[in-house]
Amino acid sequence: MPKRIFLFPGQGSQYVGMGKDLYENFSCVRAVFEEAEEALKIKLKKLCFEGGESDLKLTFNTQPALLTTSYAVFKVLTLETDMCHPALLAGHSLGEYTALVVSGALSFSEAVRLVRIRGKCMQEAVPVGKGAMAALLGADAAQVQALCEEVSQKNSVVSCANFNGAGQVVIAGESQAVKRAIESAPQKGIKRALLLEVSAPFHCELMRPAAEKMKEALETVSFSKIEIPYIANVDAHLYQGEHVPVRELLVNQIPNPVRWEESMQYLEKEGIEEAYEVGPGKVLTGLLRRINKEIKTFNVGTVEDIKNL
Repeated sequence: MPKRIFLFPGQGSQYVGMGKDLYENFSCVRAVFEEAEEALKIKLKKLCFEGGESDLKLTFNTQPALLTTSYAVFKVLTLETDMCHPALLAGHSLGEYTALVVSGALSFSEAVRLVRIRGKCMQEAVPVGKGAMAALLGADAAQVQALCEEVSQKNSVVSCANFNGAGQVVIAGESQAVKRAIESAPQKGIKRALLLEVSAPFHCELMRPAAEKMKEALETVSFSKIEIPYIANVDAHLYQGEHVPVRELLVNQIPNPVRWEESMQYLEKEGIEEAYEVGPGKVLTGLLRRINKEIKTFNVGTVEDIKNL
């Protein structure tokens, strides 16, 4: 059997209608959505299946909606196919929570409750319009870090938020600082700089208040043994077994960059042959194909995808 990793998407992969065909075809998916609605006391099915799109984009809605849909897809893989034995797990930003549920470290109902809080904390940390994010394409990490340092000012700072790899680095910070970075990018030999449609500047120092609030929320949570090893965002290290500092990893993840390229470079060392993006979208497999062309990639987010495995 090929050695596999399951990858779980983060914000930006959501779309109205996600999970609907799976819900209609698999009882295990219906059970997952019912559990999420019971934990959150919101109409999550309506949010995922019908929208509106503007409601689904609100980060405190997006996060539980994506986690629920991704975990529901994983349940189908576990119960309806022979894909139930990944060797490794990884999730991008929010997706780290999905990875932790699958790893055995965290219950699904606890995770979906936590990411709803996480979304609210992140949204409230920065007033709407004060922060921004941008994707810089055709750039390496050193180029982007130098650019951020150059355009940052005392009370108007921008920094790297996602080291996605394959020439893609996402930056986040105060709106005017991000604007200055976009304007200066061509002079630094960076091919493209695109402002992202997001509701807050994630994974930068402006998220420090959200990290402090999540620290409080996580204090009462009990984490179990990590049965399937996973790669953490904040340091790109592999974690498994007992006594893993999951609480600290999740708190530190919020104001620090996602080290996705390093995480994916780890796969060759671990002998990974196949990668499955479990949940909506194709962002993570697209990045991985540019980072490591030797690993076969698959997307699993719909009934049709399941049939094609």
